[in-house]
Amino acid sequence: MNLIPRNSLFNMTDIFDNFYSPMFESTKDLDFFSPRVDINDKADHYEINADLPGVEKKDLHVTLDGDLLTIEATTAEDNEEKEDGRVIRKERRSGKYVRSFTLNCRPNEADIKASFKNGVLNLQVPKENVKAVESKKIPIL
Repeated sequence: MNLIPRNSLFNMTDIFDNFYSPMFESTKDLDFFSPRVDINDKADHYEINADLPGVEKKDLHVTLDGDLLTIEATTAEDNEEKEDGRVIRKERRSGKYVRSFTLNCRPNEADIKASFKNGVLNLQVPKENVKAVESKKIPIL
């Protein structure tokens, strides 16, 4: 197998990789992105699973501020210098993961269960003190 960079005009991978790049160019300098999550509504709790590849447990922080649950994590870029060879393509991200959720309850932080295994954060948030959904009419002028 040869690892040859594809610099062809008709390289479909580059066309799709660069399709949205002007829209996201301003966020490139910020170096943060949202992890992908699955949220499940269980009988007595919400279960949130977040993919955080390359993150170490010591670099992961989950905070609760009122009804705002925030996941923050950082990954460092591999700046190790190589004596032989060159980088052909770099697709793995490094920087800061940030994702926030507004809960419809106000759980106690001690009741939230969190575990981290194989790059997946699992949060179990109890459904205590669920707020009633209020519907308010907005007048149109």
